[in-house]
Amino acid sequence: MIERILEKTIYLRATPAQVWAYLTEPDKLAVWFHRPKAPLTGGSFEMFGADSGDRVIWGEVLLAEPFTRLDYTFTVAPMGGAVSIVRWTLENTPGGTRVSLRHEGLSDATEAFDLILALDAGWDKHLDRMRAALHG
Repeated sequence: MIERILEKTIYLRATPAQVWAYLTEPDKLAVWFHRPKAPLTGGSFEMFGADSGDRVIWGEVLLAEPFTRLDYTFTVAPMGGAVSIVRWTLENTPGGTRVSLRHEGLSDATEAFDLILALDAGWDKHLDRMRAALHG
């Protein structure tokens, strides 16, 4: 079985430090993604749905290099206990920051394809919300 990988890149009119805050701070994560109880700077985490309050994502921060790179494991209930990895890379660029997302370790099994489609569309929606939040 070969894994599927989702990759996204966006450019934001914000500094790497500002983007980092949106990737790690609970109040800012809640604006565009889901709210954890503590900053994503190390150790285990859980993220909760804004409307339901239910745990929707959980994992462990693997690497947190401020303003440059954030890696964490990523699990949601539809993954049936499987663990994937989300890697964020921030690159300072003239006028702002290049933000790259790599979500790897996703199953290529036929029965997992609907989940891949949902994750792909979900990341697009969340990245659009991050862009809107940072660009005001």
